[in-house]
Amino acid sequence: MYIADLHIHSRFSRATSRDCDLPHLDWWSRRKGIGLVGTGDFTHPAWRAELRERLVPAGEGVYVLREGFRLPGAPAGESPRFVVTGEISSIYKRDGKTRRVHNLILLPSLEAADALSARLEAVGNIRSDGRPILGLDSRDLLEMTLEACPEAELIPAHIWTPHFSMFGAFTGFERVEECFGDLAPYIHAVETGLSSDPPMNWRVPALDGLTLVSNSDAHSPAKLGREANLLETERTYPALVRAIRTGEGFGGTIEFFPEEGKYHLDGHRNCGVCLTPQETLAQGGVCPVCGKRLTVGVEHRVEALAGRPAGFRPPDAKPFESLAPLPEVIAASTGFSPAGKKTAALYEALLEALGPEFHILRETPIADIAQAAGPLAAEGVRRLRRGQVELRAGFDGAYGAVTLLSPQEREALG
Repeated sequence: MYIADLHIHSRFSRATSRDCDLPHLDWWSRRKGIGLVGTGDFTHPAWRAELRERLVPAGEGVYVLREGFRLPGAPAGESPRFVVTGEISSIYKRDGKTRRVHNLILLPSLEAADALSARLEAVGNIRSDGRPILGLDSRDLLEMTLEACPEAELIPAHIWTPHFSMFGAFTGFERVEECFGDLAPYIHAVETGLSSDPPMNWRVPALDGLTLVSNSDAHSPAKLGREANLLETERTYPALVRAIRTGEGFGGTIEFFPEEGKYHLDGHRNCGVCLTPQETLAQGGVCPVCGKRLTVGVEHRVEALAGRPAGFRPPDAKPFESLAPLPEVIAASTGFSPAGKKTAALYEALLEALGPEFHILRETPIADIAQAAGPLAAEGVRRLRRGQVELRAGFDGAYGAVTLLSPQEREALG
């Protein structure tokens, strides 16, 4: 089994780290334990030029970083594979409403990326942003993609995000068929996004028969794998797409706790107002502080489209694991800052002693973690694996937070 993160961005996308280049993506994939990673941003000409220069074929439809571009000190082991991917932001009118939908596209080769990019450039500007904004209906984008490359796979991205997604509360649709029309049968999977998890999506009949995938949407290499997919296939493009389309070899997903996502509940960040769906309805959908329309979060939108009660599980549902990134686990266990030097030092010590991050979070014996990083981090990982977490929900663009040990528990263990 290997871990795949298919939705990421390069440094050519807005609001991304300058380290979103191939050497750093390779380096961080190794540190995380990710076996297959998307390139992101295939539409951007300068990024495609780097992909051609720095990647070499390593199997059908996948690539590895050329040896000479690997960063010094990169972890040893098998090279992560890269698969050609990109995200398109479509803004268009449909049924009297302005629709804003993001879609993830997977392609079998850089040549296919060249062909599709040439078609998209005839529609709009693909040079100013790695995630281009095009006035192209999602249905027409899918048609254009399949005409350019019949082997391509289009996956609606982070489908519940309020402002930019297929089912988003502000501009979204209620069924896949509404978004993609006669081409809806070519949609085989949806990306659930950071603010929802499989049990939330299982409640929605409109998603029946679709594979639920999860990806990081990383804007910096350190965020790789915060959500990801588990696959029991060869690391080739045909095997990957077959798993997505049929579920065979698709082993499930690694998830954020949905409360950590920055659009889980309703609210107004600037007003400090965070509300449950029931509280929003009681307020008439307006902010009690400023009187303006509240940002309706993912839980509320799922509730609106759900046809089944909470706790429903389809008989063919894939398994999933809820995890938090290791630096967050360290911080939530020790009380250190997630971005602080003490957390970074413990993180590096764990990777140096025990190997990749996902191995530590999922498999390493707790006693080994205690030996490498102390009892607090070890107890935090133990509780994470058991789901013994305290969560503060995110809303209106503000991430939630995870707590694993209270100050009193840290003092007793420390």
